[in-house]
Amino acid sequence: MNSCDLAWQFEEAGSPLLLSSIAPPLNINENEIVVLNKAMGINPVDWKFIKANPLAWPPGFTPGVDGAGIVIETGASVPKEFIGSSVCYHQSLLLPGSFATYTVLKFQRVMRLPQSFSLSKAASLPCPMLTAIQAFNKLPSMQNKKVLVSGFGAVTKILIQLLHKNGVKIDLLSPSANKTEALSLGVNKVLREQSRCQQQYHAVFDAKGQQSATKLASYLKANGHLVCIQDRIEEPLFPAFTNSISYHEVALGSLHSYGDEQDWAELIKEGEALISQLDNQTLITDTPKVFPFEKLNEALTFSEQSNAKTVVSQSAL
Repeated sequence: MNSCDLAWQFEEAGSPLLLSSIAPPLNINENEIVVLNKAMGINPVDWKFIKANPLAWPPGFTPGVDGAGIVIETGASVPKEFIGSSVCYHQSLLLPGSFATYTVLKFQRVMRLPQSFSLSKAASLPCPMLTAIQAFNKLPSMQNKKVLVSGFGAVTKILIQLLHKNGVKIDLLSPSANKTEALSLGVNKVLREQSRCQQQYHAVFDAKGQQSATKLASYLKANGHLVCIQDRIEEPLFPAFTNSISYHEVALGSLHSYGDEQDWAELIKEGEALISQLDNQTLITDTPKVFPFEKLNEALTFSEQSNAKTVVSQSAL
């Protein structure tokens, strides 16, 4: 088996992925590129979908939503300067993903990287970073407003920094967050228990799930905003014509099916801007735990058990 032409493939729900040989992609569309993957990010959506297979992946499907690598081939309508570029990307769950030597992508949906940017670091970014951007963009101007963020993980750590840079006052609800780290990112106050919250927030950003979001809605001011980063609120929580809160759901994956090219152009532009901030160290993210490519199944298990940002690398990049 040629180590340069491999893919980790799905077989059945709940089973480990199988490492298989693959053929290089042929006959790409005019707006597509081929990325030679150097690193693959592991996200909760990866191991959740491998376990449950809610999209009915067939045997032989290659998972993986996040990756980073080098553009080695371009379609006829792709600007030639893409050849040789370092990029990172978020792939649709419905298309062959990053857990392979090659991934085929629309060129408009990749983020180009600064020349010296670590590809392992880049692979850890797309899903949490683009999700944080989407959550932030759900609300109109929030300057001097007070918000509550529930959960302290990869998405909310970026979101907190975006809010802070835009003059938002942030309380964090987390029983285990490192207080020193949270304050350094821009948090005003760390609350360990929900009972410490008060009914005073312009917005609640919840990254824990529907049950958590439902409980936290009662701490919103009139005309406040409930932003669900995980799950969604299925039915209104309060009677009509009372506190009149707005409900927002964040679903990065759905943009692949329902977003247009303008949506993607705007999101990619914002993503590249944050990568530039990371490059000049005005934005901070966690350093991922890196596994070798041949230990991808172990990386999935580590991600699930540790809740730590995890990357699989083809080489020490």
